Amino acid sequence: MTLSDPRIQRLITLIRAALTPPPGKGRIALALSMGALCHLIFAIAVLSMMAAMFFGMSESFGTVPWPWAIPVNTLLILQFPLVHSFLLSKRGTKIVAQLIPGPHGGTLSTTTYAIIASLQLSALFLLWTPSGIIWYRADGTAFILICTAYAATWLLLLKASFDAGAEVQSGALGWMSLLGKIKPVFPDMPTQGLFRHIRQPIYVAFALTLWAVPVWTPDQLALAISYTPYCLLAPRLKEKRFEQRYGAAFDRYRADVPYVLPKLTSTEPKDAANRAQQP
Repeated sequence: MTLSDPRIQRLITLIRAALTPPPGKGRIALALSMGALCHLIFAIAVLSMMAAMFFGMSESFGTVPWPWAIPVNTLLILQFPLVHSFLLSKRGTKIVAQLIPGPHGGTLSTTTYAIIASLQLSALFLLWTPSGIIWYRADGTAFILICTAYAATWLLLLKASFDAGAEVQSGALGWMSLLGKIKPVFPDMPTQGLFRHIRQPIYVAFALTLWAVPVWTPDQLALAISYTPYCLLAPRLKEKRFEQRYGAAFDRYRADVPYVLPKLTSTEPKDAANRAQQP
């Protein structure tokens, strides 16, 4: 009896049929599992970031002995902007699309990207080794005021992310498109909400979260000093992609709406969205 025997071939066919899910079920299971994984890790990343910075990076799970903690913490800081920016490049997006084997890697690319970014942020804030030095801890009225400001910066970040397209920012676009068996459709160039006033509200809001904390340590200062220039410079790369994707519409929008500082005395940004949509 050999593999070419009809009985063996029939047995192989039956085994394959038993192991192959009905049409659509494999796709649905993949979409739902990727969605659950993405949003779970996303929630862990956001909560760990909020909590770690609230305590000025003085509370975390890292236990690397000093002074070896210095290069390790430095690597934790650098890994996010470097990998995050690379994966948004043409080469990076191709790599992300190939990380999920099979025919659905491209559809799930936004979900995969969100998972990677969330893992990076989780590593930064959960694996950080605190210095143990606390320079300032707010109390009384100062604590209430700073906590209010801290909450406001996070609400601003949430609003900016929603204005930019919550389905993309959260990674939901990929798995929901796969679940619906449709091609992912990215939202139009964001020009509404906070994007009426500045072109990069997400980066500005994130930078503000770095400084509106009630506890100050060398750790928090290192994080704030490292990521504030990133928040100001990295969007330049993003705008190059927007320029290629949206062409003249983005040029008109860029001419009307400032980069990171709103025109408080001008009404031009309110009309920028309408002009950006003109052919």
